[in-house]
Amino acid sequence: MSIEARKSDHIKISLEKDVSYRKSTWLEYVELVHQAAPEIDPEDIQTETIFLGRRFSHPFIIESMTGGTAEAERINANLGEAAAVFKVPMGVGSQRAGIAKPETVYTFRAAREHGPDAFLIGNIGAVQLVENGVEMGVKAVEMIEADALAVHLNPLQEIVQPDGKARFRNLSKILEKLRNELSVPIILKEIGCGLSREVVAMADEVGVDAFDVAGSGGTNWTMIEMIRAEEMRDIEKKALAEVFLEWGIPTAAAVMEAVDATTKPVIASGGLRTGLDAAKAIALGASMTGLARPFLEPATKSVEDVLATLRRLSNQLKTSMFLTGCRSVDELKLAPKVVLGPLKEWAVQRLSHGSRQT
Repeated sequence: MSIEARKSDHIKISLEKDVSYRKSTWLEYVELVHQAAPEIDPEDIQTETIFLGRRFSHPFIIESMTGGTAEAERINANLGEAAAVFKVPMGVGSQRAGIAKPETVYTFRAAREHGPDAFLIGNIGAVQLVENGVEMGVKAVEMIEADALAVHLNPLQEIVQPDGKARFRNLSKILEKLRNELSVPIILKEIGCGLSREVVAMADEVGVDAFDVAGSGGTNWTMIEMIRAEEMRDIEKKALAEVFLEWGIPTAAAVMEAVDATTKPVIASGGLRTGLDAAKAIALGASMTGLARPFLEPATKSVEDVLATLRRLSNQLKTSMFLTGCRSVDELKLAPKVVLGPLKEWAVQRLSHGSRQT
């Protein structure tokens, strides 16, 4: 199957089917403590934040979604323009397609052309770097004049994907070489199974600049690949995917793992749907919060639909900050919280003794 067809399948399945994890993000086990006398007014609240040396209006990132197929052009154009207007970062989908087939570059470039001032995050798979060298990352940055590059980790997807290649040997050395080749920051990200503290510590050591945990609880790429396998009559891949449908580190736990392993910026993503979800993730130590699914359908329609989604998320975040008495994102990071249930148990077993998160 061609790369374009696979990317088209991903968009179609994501829009038309329920492909969410059955388990949750575990953010419901984080309770922000209500302050009945917040000592501030709503207009006192400031959501501006600094990330990778740039100032943004909110701690939101429009997460990478697509590229490499015709329908991706409109999506990336609308997202790129909205990101520039709202002053938040935006990521494009895996750029392997654009590198392998230059005729599809326009589907990625649309984000830059419609958002010339946007902070754009390029995207290349770790598998592509291992197989083809760090020049793949350099080409991805050049393609969209990216301000940062995300290197995505997707071992489970590659294993269950009918046309996947699970190649990760010597990745740490490749990341170190890539860091020496690029002038823009590198973000290491999962695609929905979460980053562990061991992976974050390894990548921190070789110079990765930020970490996007992409935990489980949101869009389930294993389910998407299972559906594709069924449609392609690949019985073995379908059966393998069924066993691992609920595999992964829940998003809240992945944030805690990453924050425990590095002092560099951590992006909370994976199933975040509201500004309250974002507030909880920031209270766990995240510097930024990434959302994808809430923007996908609006991006198929118009820039204004994407902006309306961003404004709604902003209002929810500001309300969360008001109710916890926090004037700024930095204050929100220190907001009183209670960690409950399995998330608390995870923290007890996995985090360093005396971690500031519990």
